[in-house]
Amino acid sequence: MKVLVAIKRVVDYNVRIRVKTDGTGVETANVKMSMNPFDEIAVEEAVRLKEAGTASEVIAVSMGVKQCQETLRTALAMGADRGLHVLTDDDLQPLAVAKLLKALVERENPDLVLLGKQAIDDDSNQTGQMLAALLGWPQGTFASKLVLADGTAQVTREIDGGLETLALTLPCVVTTDLRLNEPRYATLPNIMKAKKKPIEDVTPADLGVDAAPRLEILSVAEPAKRQAGVMVDDVAGLVDKLKNEAKVI
Repeated sequence: MKVLVAIKRVVDYNVRIRVKTDGTGVETANVKMSMNPFDEIAVEEAVRLKEAGTASEVIAVSMGVKQCQETLRTALAMGADRGLHVLTDDDLQPLAVAKLLKALVERENPDLVLLGKQAIDDDSNQTGQMLAALLGWPQGTFASKLVLADGTAQVTREIDGGLETLALTLPCVVTTDLRLNEPRYATLPNIMKAKKKPIEDVTPADLGVDAAPRLEILSVAEPAKRQAGVMVDDVAGLVDKLKNEAKVI
């Protein structure tokens, strides 16, 4: 069984986001980058499937500039077997990523595709669903538990009313949520081993995909700063302000 895992290079979650002075986007120059946290969970789950003997090969895929290979090396150090890098300087949007993943799926023929439910930079939460639609495969989103057996994937997902369990026929697409697992730290020996694992470079043209953006970002602005709260002396004062100023009661 082959598992394909899509990972994205994003601004590290510990970094305070700053908007460019010209308002065209988020500042990424000289900013620490790392693997999207939800994608780390996807990699961990794929590696656990391999360690359990369920999966035979784990392939990590990343798309973007040359520096994405650093993110792929992290996935290889966590336990992925090989990497695929779609090299492009274009600003890839969810539909383009889904089309590129579809082309790679048709080439690699995996039984399972794992993705993080969303990336923390754009929060689109679209790629997994778009990929499943393009492939015509069943999908399980926001997975908090994944069990593979007898050619099916049982996906437990959190919904407003509790938990929902889906039985999906393989091959399928699954997007991971926070409670699925706790990603491991890459050890130094595994980091050294990852340097010898293969990473194949391809381009959107090699895959026959037009990755040109369909959407245009007009401007990016920081949210307005929150104003200081107002202290009241007693409950009567609070009720008066809620009724006459805020007009919520």
